[in-house]
Amino acid sequence: METKNIMIVGVGGQGSLLASKTLGYLLINEGYDVKVSEVHGMSQRGGSVVTYVRYGDKVYSPIIDEGEADVIVSFELLEAARWMKCLKEGGQIVTNTQQTDPMPVVMGAAEYPENLVEKMRAKGAKVDAIDCLSLAEEAGNIKAVNVVLLGRLSHYFDMSEESWIKALEANVPAKLLDINKKAFELGKNA
Repeated sequence: METKNIMIVGVGGQGSLLASKTLGYLLINEGYDVKVSEVHGMSQRGGSVVTYVRYGDKVYSPIIDEGEADVIVSFELLEAARWMKCLKEGGQIVTNTQQTDPMPVVMGAAEYPENLVEKMRAKGAKVDAIDCLSLAEEAGNIKAVNVVLLGRLSHYFDMSEESWIKALEANVPAKLLDINKKAFELGKNA
């Protein structure tokens, strides 16, 4: 199969590393060659972060260039809009509707853009936007936004739910597994 490209974007501290590690584990177990990049950006204190996950028969590089991402998974709306330039024509965005003010907004030098989902759709992106924070809270832990997103992302893969759960079991601490399984189901069924 040709190489597929997934970008996971967000703000430091939201769990993008666990999401990319879990996705990589899933894809390896499905028999794909997988490359996962390191996180770029300030992974702490609310800085913008991006992780690349590439998979296929043979993958030579972990980097995704502009216009090559099949899917962008975003923890925050503005990050989805910021990285949309990397989405290929007809690509899919799966995003949390949560808004985290970047520093210019916090300092009063800018305003958070309005109607981002509509603006991304107007530019041709397919956008699947859900309130992952509320669903994570319903699951029992607001830090489970990443797994809610993985649950939603599972709609765009032809892999069994059992495979996704196996990947969670391998990557989530045992004491948090029940919450994360619930978060996955809530995201999947949202």
